[in-house]
Amino acid sequence: MVIKFMSFNIQHGKDFINQVIDLNLMVDTIKKCQAEIIGLNEVFGESVDEPSQAEIIARKLGYFVYFGKAINYKGRPYGNAIISKYKFKSCETIMIPDPERNTNEFYETRCIIKAEFDNPSFTTLVTHFGLAQSEQTNAVETMVNVIKSIDTPIVLMGDLNMTPNHPKLVPIYQLLNDTLMNTKLLSFPSVNPNRKIDYIFVSKDINILDANIPSIVASDHFPHTATLDIR
Repeated sequence: MVIKFMSFNIQHGKDFINQVIDLNLMVDTIKKCQAEIIGLNEVFGESVDEPSQAEIIARKLGYFVYFGKAINYKGRPYGNAIISKYKFKSCETIMIPDPERNTNEFYETRCIIKAEFDNPSFTTLVTHFGLAQSEQTNAVETMVNVIKSIDTPIVLMGDLNMTPNHPKLVPIYQLLNDTLMNTKLLSFPSVNPNRKIDYIFVSKDINILDANIPSIVASDHFPHTATLDIR
């Protein structure tokens, strides 16, 4: 089955040019990319006063949605989401352990969304790693353990806040294939980009038909897409 995936850090829906929240712009970007399964980073969930950004985007697309809370930010649940044209078999949020609070590094609690699908059977992981080195170490270790526990084809998407040559990413590269390996395409920032920190990785039993980082300025990150053949 051929499916188009997309990883997109939406910076809670903020239009990077006009600096206002514009979820319609994020929806339009997803539509332009013709994505069918989308991993979102930096998205608000539902609170007492505000609806879920992930649910709003999914509803406008007519897709299914699952939100995974990492933290409370500005009084609202905040984290990752997966939006899909295809119905989920199951979804869960796996928390990444916080590092020891013995450094001055800034970090936030992080999480991994694990979403399983049927017909064909595969698993999608959505995450957003942090900037602190100790946090990155825990995130990679947790992710590797999750990957090793899965017996279906795997798609891993997210903003990992590390460039491809970062030594901490080696364990992930040993298990999965980067859909844009050795690319000159960059994902951040979306105006004058200078690094690739957004990824779509796949297990070695998935065929990569196409992958791209389209130069669409909506959020502060470009979206990353990959068309995959999963059997």
